[in-house]
Amino acid sequence: MNATPFTCSRDNKTIRGHLFRCTEGILPPVILCHGFVADETTNRIYAEELAKQGYAAYTFDFCGGGRRTKSDGPTSEMTVFTEIKDLRAVMDYVKQQPDVDPLRLTLLGCSQGGAVCAMTAKRYPAEIWKLVLFYPALCIPDDARAGRMLFARFDPKNLPPILCRFPMKLGSCYASSVMDLDIFNEIGGFDGPVMLIHGTKDKVVNISYSDRASKLYPDCTYYVLEKAGHGFRGKRDREAIGALRMFLAR
Repeated sequence: MNATPFTCSRDNKTIRGHLFRCTEGILPPVILCHGFVADETTNRIYAEELAKQGYAAYTFDFCGGGRRTKSDGPTSEMTVFTEIKDLRAVMDYVKQQPDVDPLRLTLLGCSQGGAVCAMTAKRYPAEIWKLVLFYPALCIPDDARAGRMLFARFDPKNLPPILCRFPMKLGSCYASSVMDLDIFNEIGGFDGPVMLIHGTKDKVVNISYSDRASKLYPDCTYYVLEKAGHGFRGKRDREAIGALRMFLAR
């Protein structure tokens, strides 16, 4: 297993990540997107599994996307839209590599990274082969309108410049950018194979969001993990990896 660092750029910011691969030759690439407050290391288990299956798996840190991210940019400037730009930059980088097949590009996103992947697939459907969404945080606009975004509490009609400072400094742009967003108009529009997986005990993103999203895709494999919460561990993670393996083998 080789984990090779890579960098690319977006708006004069450096995006840092790693490529995982076990096989030589031209491979189908997968870009993995981490969730809110997290970083690329949270997706390493999936990247290693994908590499074993014969994929070139790219993990990276969103700019300002978490407390320990290595990419440039403050957390106070991060929004789902800056993360879409980051993902677009990584897509461009990956597609230029001589040892990947740009026509077989898969996006895999967890939580907020899943929402970002879904929105990106709507924007660039012809460039994506398959789409994998793990408990996508499609609740983000509704949470902003309610003034409750995970650990941040605020008046949605009178946003302060900084929504919160701990455990991560969030700027008002994080909420204001999605305040009027209809998330279900921002996803869908992708006709390729989609895998959507969500746990019934998710207390961060209610499974009803994925129930609705699954109906937007004409070729959607929807896995419901009984009693799984937000973020899979142990047995649930093994179940998710097994489902991912079967989906990608189609």
